[in-house]
Amino acid sequence: MSDYENTGTVNSEVVSAPANEYQPSNAPVRLLKTNRGTLKTILLTIITLGIYPLFLYHNLSEELNITASRYDGRKTMNFLLLFFIVGPITLGIGFLVWFHNFSARAGKELKRRGIDYSFGASSYWLWSVLGIIFIIGPFIYLHKLLKAINLINEDYNQKG
Repeated sequence: MSDYENTGTVNSEVVSAPANEYQPSNAPVRLLKTNRGTLKTILLTIITLGIYPLFLYHNLSEELNITASRYDGRKTMNFLLLFFIVGPITLGIGFLVWFHNFSARAGKELKRRGIDYSFGASSYWLWSVLGIIFIIGPFIYLHKLLKAINLINEDYNQKG
């Protein structure tokens, strides 16, 4: 008998999907680093004569894209693109915008994951921008940023 009967309706046979067909999951794409620290970052910055932060912020933005893009539909600009092209063209304003957006997105991801840690765009403006007056402010921001990303990555490694 054909799939269509004289009335034009489709036979109601149930066809199951093959066992090897793609099934979406919440499993992590890869395990992300959870052991970044402020002192280690400062020492590596000194040893590499300032090159290490380029790769650090590049990796942090890529990791935030991995953990958050599925939920917020956004993508953080690659830091190397910002550093070499956008930042100089915008006379440094691109850096302010990038760090503001990155910090805000990390703060939203902390809240979405239910992690009780205070971090966001205000952390950037208070500690890194205004805190430069007291010299230690940018270091406090760096500590808060690394802790926030470590917490997000740890949660991602466990839950996806």
